[in-house]
Amino acid sequence: MASRIYTHPDVLRAAEAGEPWADPITDPAEIDWTERQARAAIPFRVVNGRPINPCERTGIRWGRNELGHWGEGLAADALVRATDAAGYRWAVMVERDDGHGWAVPGGMVDPGETPVQAAVRELAEETGLVLPGADWTAGPPRYVPDPRASDEAWMVTVLAVADLGQLDPLPTVVGADDAAHAAWVRADDYATLAGDLADRFGGAVFAAHAAMLREALG
Repeated sequence: MASRIYTHPDVLRAAEAGEPWADPITDPAEIDWTERQARAAIPFRVVNGRPINPCERTGIRWGRNELGHWGEGLAADALVRATDAAGYRWAVMVERDDGHGWAVPGGMVDPGETPVQAAVRELAEETGLVLPGADWTAGPPRYVPDPRASDEAWMVTVLAVADLGQLDPLPTVVGADDAAHAAWVRADDYATLAGDLADRFGGAVFAAHAAMLREALG
């Protein structure tokens, strides 16, 4: 795999405009990495002032690719499952508006939030689904092979799961925020979920979430 230097122009434009999702620092050697390394969910090295992806080599050795931050970005994802009256299992999925496919609702953890709080907030923002009293179980932080990542900017997520038991009908979900569409998808197992997305929507699972969903759904 040939090494490249690349940062998407949208990242550079957003950084120059002061948009909060894009780190305004263009040279990572100017960052105080001590604090960022101390709060990282997955430890990583810094060499000559530049962060090193701890889990894979992406082919983009220098630059941020399509991610706004340098180093680790911590996200949280909400996997909401339910069973209908016929015994079929379903999960809430959203179609991303950036063309990267269908994903579990989720997004970046804001300062002061726990991953579960972030997952609950993102679920409401992207689908309109609010679940007061739901029992959430959070897994450990995990690296996700995000197609937008580079060797210097990558994503780690915490999967928060809520199983709502038997529901009939399933609550309404509507795509909003950065979700182009939201839907309950058949999810008896991963193969069923991928097949239902393809059959009903002509869609595919977001690459960063495929392994995570395989493990969660079986």
